Amino acid sequence: MRHTARGFTLMEVLLATTLLAAALALAFGVLRAAGATVTRGELVSARNEHVRAVSGFLRSRIGGALPMVFALDPRSGRSLRFEGGPQSLRFVAELPAYLGRGGPQVHQLALRETAGGNALMVEFRPLQAGEAGPPLRAPEPLAQGLRRFELGYRTLDAQGRWMPWQSRWETPEALPLQVRVRIADAGGEWPELVVALPLANAVAGGAQP
Repeated sequence: MRHTARGFTLMEVLLATTLLAAALALAFGVLRAAGATVTRGELVSARNEHVRAVSGFLRSRIGGALPMVFALDPRSGRSLRFEGGPQSLRFVAELPAYLGRGGPQVHQLALRETAGGNALMVEFRPLQAGEAGPPLRAPEPLAQGLRRFELGYRTLDAQGRWMPWQSRWETPEALPLQVRVRIADAGGEWPELVVALPLANAVAGGAQP
């Protein structure tokens, strides 16, 4: 029986990045003074590497959103290509091979309460005939111990001017032009992330508070 390669989990990939940064910082510390403990600066460096890794993942995933239908709204019958709320979003993007099965996958990012506090969870579902199939594996934590996770969406108005940021995307049949991500943990605020969606239609779509 053939088994499909599982691929690395998000936590494995991000942890490897973070641990590598921490190991390098520790190695330099050992060179400076044998037996010295990890300094606050080294811990800050490791945290910064984690923030960069998570932010880079979010930028690549959201920025790679495709205008592909993954569901129909049961109430309105509208095609869903992008669902965005204050603390969750759902869209289709190509999944990197290192995360397992490639191809278009429905990505869901959402803030969830866990035993370790609030966590940003991510889930992937294969796109099957315009619908989200069953998840290939359980949702995984992308970042934990969060004090804040806020999303915003915007596009252009009929005159080609930027509309204000809104907390909920109300035109799910179209992609927003930009998505804003604000995150904070016990260490403080993360750098604000504004992601452009190259495949969004500049005039279709809109948002409501």
